[in-house]
Amino acid sequence: MAGKTSSAQAAWVGGGKDGAGTFTTESKTLTNVGYTAAMRFADASGTNPEELIAAAHASCFTMALAFALSAAGHTADELRTDAVVTKVNENGGWRITRVDLELNGRVPGISNEEFRDFAEKAKANCPVSKALNAEITLKMEFA
Repeated sequence: MAGKTSSAQAAWVGGGKDGAGTFTTESKTLTNVGYTAAMRFADASGTNPEELIAAAHASCFTMALAFALSAAGHTADELRTDAVVTKVNENGGWRITRVDLELNGRVPGISNEEFRDFAEKAKANCPVSKALNAEITLKMEFA
């Protein structure tokens, strides 16, 4: 059975430090978005792969949690997730070492403990969490 695919294309011109690239997503939601080493490793304005991973992880986790809650008969008033991706330079190469998820949610009819259980399961089972070889932490605030 074939799986569902998603794709993106990237192009790069020039050297690593002085070059520049663009990427486009299959949906064209992001089209010819520029990126450079300064955007990735310094403070230049613009996006970078780790920011896109943070966005993917925050959205994947939040959707997984919404599905889990729905399957148990609960509907969230609101779920908000911040994701912070940490990369470190190890032995001359960069590696993503951790993702810190911070969740704020309002779900009528469940306890703090039930919310934590749903969130921990969503963290463990969202496809982006499963794809990452990094520590993934979760802090929560439940109202």
